[in-house]
Amino acid sequence: MVLFGGRSGEHAISCATAAGVLRAIDRERWDPVPVGITRQGQWVVAADDPAAWEIIDGRLPEVEASHADVVLPMATHAREVQVLTPGEVPSALGAVDVVMPLIHGPFGEDGTLQGMLEMSDVRYVGAGVLASAVGMDKHYMKVVCESEGLAVAPYVVVRPGAWERERDALLARITELGLPLFVKPARAGSSLGISKVDDLADLDAAIVAAREHDPKVLVEQGVAGREIECAVLGGHGGDRPRASLPGEIVVRDTNRAFYDFDAKYLGEGDVELSCPAELPAHVVAAVQDVAVRTFEALSSEGLSRVDVFVTPDEHVIVNEINTMPGFTPFSMYPRMWQESGLGYAELIDELLTLALERPTGLR
Repeated sequence: MVLFGGRSGEHAISCATAAGVLRAIDRERWDPVPVGITRQGQWVVAADDPAAWEIIDGRLPEVEASHADVVLPMATHAREVQVLTPGEVPSALGAVDVVMPLIHGPFGEDGTLQGMLEMSDVRYVGAGVLASAVGMDKHYMKVVCESEGLAVAPYVVVRPGAWERERDALLARITELGLPLFVKPARAGSSLGISKVDDLADLDAAIVAAREHDPKVLVEQGVAGREIECAVLGGHGGDRPRASLPGEIVVRDTNRAFYDFDAKYLGEGDVELSCPAELPAHVVAAVQDVAVRTFEALSSEGLSRVDVFVTPDEHVIVNEINTMPGFTPFSMYPRMWQESGLGYAELIDELLTLALERPTGLR
């Protein structure tokens, strides 16, 4: 089952990811069953047509509601996915061996969907419940990374209601971070709701913008350094995870303060995706080591993209981990593996194989 869409602000990006997978998957080996989740959370049979889910000329695709619902098996011994239509006998959509949940953000990448699949004993691609939840929450991701000796940028958490209750105390702590600041929703992706703050007078507006996506907000110290990404892939049979050659994002548009949503998905000429990144061999090795250690710190599985800063003195600082990164053929995760010798279709095969190898339940 190729599962995409979802209730988060990254709905359209998930659809675009599914388009890439449906176009490239080896249909002699895999029989894909596309299932979309609407913004309201309804599971529906989706068109097996990559063109229907691509971002074209700025048009963002969307899963539409249906009169029929797709339902996962309710018992651990079952594999048949049902289609329920009011007033009709349930019909079988097919027996599903593995789910590829190409859903970004809350209600898909945060452990909720993974828990649902675990309850049905359905194998799936990617991180489990805990790793997904921790990876989604930038606050707890930092807590876990710090506990494992990995460097992260200094930060202050603004919990729901705290800005109104204890503004002065929080502002004092935030002021100590210095400028510039980055204000982020704690549990969102694709740079949604992120603001760069160069003047504390703009902090209120930045927190409001972040809260549009998550009531919990993270205020981070800006890090002077290059933005480097590294793709991590799980190992077979207990082997350690594998790290790709790193890539780098360079924003060419001087009117953009950082790599925001529009630059990622709508402004192809505004950014340069350099892959592999031009780094000395010892820095490449350091980035790969930090990426694998971050993957292991969260007990991640399958795939993750680890984003880091490399400072002028060559320190590697973890920015975040993305347990279900963008996965179109042009996204950085598959591009980094392409440069490392693993093509897009082969990468899909590898992820599905890893998912089928691992047992269900505790592992």
